[in-house]
Amino acid sequence: MRSILRIRPLRLVFTANVISMMGSGMNSAAVMWFVLQATHSEVALGMLVVLQTIPSMLMLPFSGVIIDREDRRHLVMLLDAARALIILTVAFLALTGRVQVWHLYVMNTLVQLGFWMFWPTINALIQELTPPEHYVHSNTFLMAGIQGGFLLSGAVVGFVYNHIHLGGVLLIDFCTYLVSLACYFGVRKGRHLVRPADAAPPAAEGALARYLHEMREGVRYLRPRRDVLLLGSSWSLYLGAMMSTTVVMAPLSDRILHAGATGFGWIYGGWGLGAFLSALYVPVLIRGIGARRGLQIAMAVLAVGAFVIPYSRLVPIAVLIFMTMGSARGVGGISISSSMMHLVPKHFMGRVQNSFYFAGTGLQIILALSAGVIAHRVSLTAGFALLGTVYVLAFVASVCPVPATSGATEAAAAVAE
Repeated sequence: MRSILRIRPLRLVFTANVISMMGSGMNSAAVMWFVLQATHSEVALGMLVVLQTIPSMLMLPFSGVIIDREDRRHLVMLLDAARALIILTVAFLALTGRVQVWHLYVMNTLVQLGFWMFWPTINALIQELTPPEHYVHSNTFLMAGIQGGFLLSGAVVGFVYNHIHLGGVLLIDFCTYLVSLACYFGVRKGRHLVRPADAAPPAAEGALARYLHEMREGVRYLRPRRDVLLLGSSWSLYLGAMMSTTVVMAPLSDRILHAGATGFGWIYGGWGLGAFLSALYVPVLIRGIGARRGLQIAMAVLAVGAFVIPYSRLVPIAVLIFMTMGSARGVGGISISSSMMHLVPKHFMGRVQNSFYFAGTGLQIILALSAGVIAHRVSLTAGFALLGTVYVLAFVASVCPVPATSGATEAAAAVAE
């Protein structure tokens, strides 16, 4: 683990992500709570998630090619700068008392549009900067920083929201983006592209023809790779359910726990603390039982947690369950990302990741809206059960038999098992 932190570019990337995700977590939690209090409707929360996801689906088919073609550090910096300006604009509206719910819908749509390009880009950049033997450790630091920073800071909002309000939270988020930009600036110099050693220079063809050619390359790579397809299917299901959890999390505190913003802070904190603490044992766990078995256990724990959390009734019990689920979230994310890095060549990573992000995003649209409608019109228990069912499907995908991968190294097979 220490050897990873001795690599200066990785150290700066991890620092940038911890800081920026702390701001993003505060932003997300504050916006969710503001919308819930303004509308008193889980459907409105579901619509918030849907509106911020649909434009992302339109971009994902194109962004994979861009990630594999351009300098990934430059892309991350551009995405951070654009999102910072958007958030600053809405922060000004909130501080002057002129913010409305539709402003937050627009802000979240644009910010999440950047996020769905940022996440596969940062994964590809980490793969590029990390020696193959350290993929698990590198992903552990990345996931601990992103998930722990995002969710733990979101918990803070529950305790300070009544004091600094939405405008103060958004202003803090803007400042964290500035720090993140400074860190990425120091990662390396110049323009760096990832191309296979035997790749021919781009032919003198139009942009559209080149794009279609590169997309077909990605499809040809994926078609015979059942191991990657099964792993990616589990990933898409996991992402769809995980990203829809916030739709029912705030109502859980409001309607079942009757604990308000403070209770929301506690359960959000348990969700984040579990994800952060998973970094302490994931490398040992994966080394002992393999990434595939770790993924199976994680999906099973998430499924059980989603089914039982509505019956918690007391804040401490709900926090404990969310902490356990957060820990499983960390194990699942690290297991999937590490396996993908071993299985997929660097110059295909952007296109392969985005194929599964596209599927996961589409599922998120359906789940977020469905969970919101079911929670509002039927019950929160049924809303959580819907997410639990998706985690069950992710578990099923992870236990399907995987054939030996032709051309895979022994190290890759050991991690993907």
